[in-house]
Amino acid sequence: MSTRMAARDDAPRVIPLLLDAIGEIAYLLTGASDEADCARRLTDFFKQPGNRISREHVIVDERDGVIAGMIVAYSGNDAQVLDEPFLERMRRDFGEAEREIVKEARNGEYYIDALAVAEDYRGQGIAKALMAAAEQRGRELGFERASLIVESYNERAYGIYGRAGYIEDGLLRIGGSDYRRMVKRL
Repeated sequence: MSTRMAARDDAPRVIPLLLDAIGEIAYLLTGASDEADCARRLTDFFKQPGNRISREHVIVDERDGVIAGMIVAYSGNDAQVLDEPFLERMRRDFGEAEREIVKEARNGEYYIDALAVAEDYRGQGIAKALMAAAEQRGRELGFERASLIVESYNERAYGIYGRAGYIEDGLLRIGGSDYRRMVKRL
């Protein structure tokens, strides 16, 4: 078992996990209308630096040469800049000048954007290891708080994050759905 920063070649295994983790938000970010187009667009962003899902913000857990899980985390201070490539692509592809992306992260926080573990590897502590790796990275970068959001209906995830020391810090509405914002001192 080992966690490491994602590599460019990890895209085929990371993108399905990312889609699993962020669900409908992937369509809001990319403007895609179907899963194949969404996966292609996310792959492009993963391979390019300077956006919220670029590989430079992804930590993977690898077991026996297989990526078993991934976590996306970055500086909340950079959230607006990291979302701009998504807005630029939507404007270019769809001409939508009024599109906006809800800012999930706050300044001064290390933001955990997405976490997923492949079905065959669940229940083995991988999510916990990825959270620990992301929180450690946040501390190394000088952050004192980490934050994340969880769907308001997802009691299982809410409980997991609560047991990991995260506390609720308000609600956020994204794409017609409610999310609980949670924070933790690092």
